[in-house]
Amino acid sequence: MDIKEVSKRANLPASTLRYYEEKGLIQSIGRSGITRVFAENIVERLAFISLGRSAGLSLDEIKLMLAPNNITIDRTLLLNKADELDAQIKQLKSMRDGLRHAAQCTAPNHFECPTFKRLLTIANQRWNRTNR
Repeated sequence: MDIKEVSKRANLPASTLRYYEEKGLIQSIGRSGITRVFAENIVERLAFISLGRSAGLSLDEIKLMLAPNNITIDRTLLLNKADELDAQIKQLKSMRDGLRHAAQCTAPNHFECPTFKRLLTIANQRWNRTNR
């Protein structure tokens, strides 16, 4: 399958395919003139890369799971990433709830609202932890 067809099927620009090949995530099986040619399973590998990226894995982490002819799942890495996502979900839910409260709070000034002030304290603590 040529790079144009892969790009179309995977919904990725050809430049991304060339970059992934340069990084060692995928490999072409040859050329037809000056055009790269890929094996039929390339779309499946690209879907795996997209899934990993969506979950927050780096390209280097994904590369470790991409053996030349198959995918080897690093279960520990995936479980650790799932734990990170759980923490992010918890934080996002808290932020969502805080925004909803701020939008609906009847206090004349948000800085007079004990709930809003507590949220600001929590946000400040998280900011300080993240930016150390």
